[in-house]
Formats: sequence, C-alpha cells, structure tokens
Amino acid sequence: MSQPIKIGIVGVGKIVRDQHLPALAKDQDYRLVAAASRHGKVDDIPNFPTIEAMLDAVAELEAVSLCMPPQFRYDAARTALTAKKHVFLEKPPGATVSEVEDLKTLAAHNGVSLFAGWHSRYAPAVEAARAFLSSARIRSAAINWKEDVRRWHPNQEWIWAPGGFGVFDPGINALSIATYILPAMFITSAVLDFPENRASPVAARVTFRTSNGLPVTMDLDWLQTGPQSWDILADTDKGAMVLSGGGSKLAIDGKLIHEEPEAEYPMLYKRFAEIVRAGVSDVDLAPLQHVADAFMLGKRNVVEAFFD
Repeated sequence: MSQPIKIGIVGVGKIVRDQHLPALAKDQDYRLVAAASRHGKVDDIPNFPTIEAMLDAVAELEAVSLCMPPQFRYDAARTALTAKKHVFLEKPPGATVSEVEDLKTLAAHNGVSLFAGWHSRYAPAVEAARAFLSSARIRSAAINWKEDVRRWHPNQEWIWAPGGFGVFDPGINALSIATYILPAMFITSAVLDFPENRASPVAARVTFRTSNGLPVTMDLDWLQTGPQSWDILADTDKGAMVLSGGGSKLAIDGKLIHEEPEAEYPMLYKRFAEIVRAGVSDVDLAPLQHVADAFMLGKRNVVEAFFD
C-alpha cells in the first residue's frame, strides 16, 4: 500500500467540520498533519493563521485542501501550487473562470495535481442516471434546486457579497450534475432575483438549449420552506427520469431503481488520491462557466429585502 498523503486543511468552517474532517479521518490514503484558518482550529494537529505560515512550518506537507470562500481561494492556491503542493479546491473552485484557468496552467508547470471538487457529481445515483440517459433519447430536461439559505448557511455573509454566488452557491451543485449527465448545453436567457439589500441573487430562472437543440430549464430558490428540493428531471423515450435528493435517488416512471447512502466527500478524496498518484489534474470548468454566463446574460430583477 502507498504511503498516506500528508495533507493540510485551509479554512476551518462548517463544511470542513461536517464533511472534510470526517472523510479524511476514515481514509487511509491521507494523514492530516496541519490546518490553517483565521478563526477555526482542528484538534490534535498544528494550527496556523495563514497558509503561508503552515507551508513554512510543515515541510512534510504534500497536499492542501482549500475550503475558504471562493473570493479568497486563488491566492492561497497559487501559494500552494508554487510550493509544489497538490491542491484540492472545494466547490466552486474559484471566483472566476479565468482564475481557475491560470491555476491549471500553474499546476501543470509545477508538476502537481489540481482537483476541482464537484461533490454532487459523486452522489450515489448520478452514475446510474448518466447511464440511463446515455441509452435514451432525451426530449427535455428540468432542474429544480430549492433550499433554505437560513438553514444551510446561517450568518454566512460572504455568500451575499459580490463574487459570493448567492443562490448559485447551491445551484452550481445542480450544474455540476447536469453538465455530467446531459448533453452539452448553453444558456439562452436568465432572470436573477437580487434582494434590494444584497449583492448576490436569492433566486434565478434560467433556460438552456443543448447542443442538439433540446430545451432545459433551471429554477433556483434560496428561500424554500418545508421540504427541500434538489431534483433533475428528464423526459425521454424510455420514460420519465427523476434524479432526486441531490443525486441520491433515481426513479424511472415513478419506480425507484437506485438508492444508496450518501458518500460524496469520501468519494471526492478517493478521486483526489487517484489523480495525485497518477500525476494528473481533474478540473472541469463547465459548471462555473454556466454561472458566469448566467450573470453575464441574466436580467437583474430587484426583489424585497432579505433579512437573516
């Protein structure tokens, strides 16, 4: 068995405590040796205020997992790649497409691996949905991604700042699945609802056409109460497909055909170890490009002020 990859975590917030630390703790491919964060700390390992301090002090580090907000990720990634460390980028991989393109070039130049961690692609029913759609003729598709920001992102003001993505923070999860299981698609129109007291949208309605002319719609809402909805639907010649629960369940014509326990982050870290040991990168920019296109083409619609 290969020696564990010595990894550090940067940005110790909710997603790290909920997902990254439990995944790493169970994965024999890694040994967590350090953390860097302005506010949070990880028990039983050295903690540092910045990634620079961590890299200077922990020479054995081979890889870093960057989990700070996307507005701050580029500089940290450049620092790590320049130091010849492999880099895992939490989603979204950057604030702009051009930032991540530059990081891809830098990783290749330094002979290290760069990974864009689209965790929703690793939901348990996504591969089954992809296989079904590859064998069917798709007539149309719809993405409905509706959740409550007050439940999932309490007191996280960065998501409302310019570059914070707003409702596209969860919406990009839907796009990471859609761009994997559907034909290539392009935005034709979008309406983005901006609360009058926020700089990022709280809802969006987007239309696409695929490369072969099929219609795809996307409805995003970040003020959903009650049951949360993370669904991708497709009308096909082999039946109506519903990929629900963020990719955890697949049904055809109402019959459940695939369901497994969620294991997205363990699968992400498995993939990261694979590309590190293979000496390659895995950076798909399609989901981020769609978000950029929605902001570029979308009509801004000002709605009532949103308060936490």
